[in-house]
Amino acid sequence: MKKSLIALAAALLFSATLAMAETEHTNATLEHATAAVTHGEMGHAPILVEHAEAALTHAEAAQKAEANPHMAEAITHLKAAIEAGKAGDAKGATEHAKMAVEHIKMAGGTSK
Repeated sequence: MKKSLIALAAALLFSATLAMAETEHTNATLEHATAAVTHGEMGHAPILVEHAEAALTHAEAAQKAEANPHMAEAITHLKAAIEAGKAGDAKGATEHAKMAVEHIKMAGGTSK
């Protein structure tokens, strides 16, 4: 009986830790994606790319912790934003970053 309780407690702790990690990554994704939008609107494509790449790293970690269709869509838009930004298309990159922000919010991201 004690072994069962210990195993159950360990499983609950593990799942809570994963949920916390996913939330932290989701919020960091939103923070960087929002910064990407801000810089894109100023025409700063290289800085947009830096933030979009950071957002992508966190988005992939959140998606790994718990699959979410909105985060998957955000990842697609972040990759497109990076590609457009590297090509110097700040306007196109910004539009993709904005779409990523909307999907991150739907995935549960909140700003601080």
